[in-house]
Amino acid sequence: MTGLGRVELAQRIARDIPEGAYVNLGIGAPTLVADHLPDGLEIILHTENGLLGMGRAPEPGAVDPDLINAGKQPVTALPGAAYFHHADSFGMMRGGHLDVCVLGAFQVSSSGDLANWSTGAPGAIPAVGGAMDLAIGAKSVWVMTDLLARDGTSKLVSECTYPLTGVACVSRVYTDRAVFDVMPDGFRVRELLGGATVAELESLTALTLRDRP
Repeated sequence: MTGLGRVELAQRIARDIPEGAYVNLGIGAPTLVADHLPDGLEIILHTENGLLGMGRAPEPGAVDPDLINAGKQPVTALPGAAYFHHADSFGMMRGGHLDVCVLGAFQVSSSGDLANWSTGAPGAIPAVGGAMDLAIGAKSVWVMTDLLARDGTSKLVSECTYPLTGVACVSRVYTDRAVFDVMPDGFRVRELLGGATVAELESLTALTLRDRP
């Protein structure tokens, strides 16, 4: 079983974003999705530091130091883009104006709880940013992550053991081994990736997974 790389996973997520959607991409791997949105579709990217209409990463030599996303990475602005105050940006996030947000995660529970800002380890630097606002404000919360943490433990769990970002907020999880929907009775395998099987996923996660309908 060989999992997808981050670029391949970003491409997979980009294919599921519907035309006309207003989307926030969280700091880290989710920002890669911006570079793989289908050509010809109008998808409006929002970044919490005050830009609506963000484009792909700039080409080498074409970086505008005044154009960055929330992770301080250089970005581009599409024609018609709008700039606004940080407080207005958070009003958009909290007010239910975003159709989709894509966030990273340390853990996602079978009931859709999200933990992505701290492991709770001594000396760990908490970095919640706008994740709590996105988790409660976006109409759909998608997670982009590896199935397994560096120590080999599953990031899909029955209950989160790390401090929570949001409760019952995640609707879909994209991992390097499979895509999962969060259902009332737990995780359902939406799509297998990289040659994985449901039996292998159950062995890795120690969870009972619902197979595709």
